[in-house]
Amino acid sequence: MRAWRAVEHGAPLDVLRLEEVDEPTPGPHEVQIRVDAVTLNFNDLDGIHGRYRTVPVPAPYVPGMEVLGTVVAVGDGVDVTWLGTRAAAIPSGAHGGYAEMAVAPSAMTFPMPDAIPVPDAAAVLMPFHLAALSLHYRAAVQAGETVLVHAAAGGVGSAAVQLARAAGAHVIALAGSAEKARFCAQQLGADVAVDTSATDFVAAALEATGGRGVDVAFDTIGGDITTRTFGCMAFGGRHVLAGFASGIEAEDEGGLVPRPILFGNFSLVGVCLAYVDDPVATRAVAGANFLSRRDAESLHARILGLLTRGDVRPIVGLDVPLSDLPAALDAMERRQTVGRIVVRVRDL
Repeated sequence: MRAWRAVEHGAPLDVLRLEEVDEPTPGPHEVQIRVDAVTLNFNDLDGIHGRYRTVPVPAPYVPGMEVLGTVVAVGDGVDVTWLGTRAAAIPSGAHGGYAEMAVAPSAMTFPMPDAIPVPDAAAVLMPFHLAALSLHYRAAVQAGETVLVHAAAGGVGSAAVQLARAAGAHVIALAGSAEKARFCAQQLGADVAVDTSATDFVAAALEATGGRGVDVAFDTIGGDITTRTFGCMAFGGRHVLAGFASGIEAEDEGGLVPRPILFGNFSLVGVCLAYVDDPVATRAVAGANFLSRRDAESLHARILGLLTRGDVRPIVGLDVPLSDLPAALDAMERRQTVGRIVVRVRDL
């Protein structure tokens, strides 16, 4: 099969090669997917550069942590009714998706209705699951509250803006340029859109809330942005830390000072998107708390319901062929895109 491999760690344009590699086969509790499209993520870039310590993969390897396709084989312990199902999935080990075939844990595989066209169907899983898990489950956003969304023009940020609006919240969208801020206001329905390249977002958030601060901050940036956001949290607010787009190395570094959190009287809420069949067993082995597959199915059904009603929609900024994958990754890394980047593995 064809696959883009990172032959060594480095910049995508320098190290990715389109090569013939062996097809992966599903192990226990895995499915094999014939890939129609892959959607690009910042974690892919961290892996390709060799800086993702949480899930380190030595080169050469096939990156890609999000695919859409058809289940064509199942491993032991997986219901055979999955065969022939159109599905979106996070491949095993969070890599292996830049290929014509991939394997994924059944716990991280979700059916996608045939009525949703390829680019949109490919753009749903990561952003809407992460944003819904963060806002609806962990932060319990309520109607009338104010939600601050970092990187609001991006794939996850655009989902968060829409999900917060669907919950009846007021949204302050932060984006890195005037053009992206306009996009958040005009296309996503943000109540306030801030160009962070020209305006201090803390001051803007306090002004927009009459000095009270925001009830929820959705933060997938990390680093200095996280600690600066502490300055605009309301009493009883929930600061959701769900990613490290500013630099994955912050995931394992110190730097959080307790005083602003204590004096701010807000909660710091951690979110990691991972689903497992047995959360208790996973905690015993890995020391991590992950959502159960049953709860994940409920969350997925909720997202599909919002999509079907037209309350939210995936934002696809680029829809490109497989040959353009490295260039698309480069554009994403240079923050030149909005929404999600979908790469067609097959002509559909």
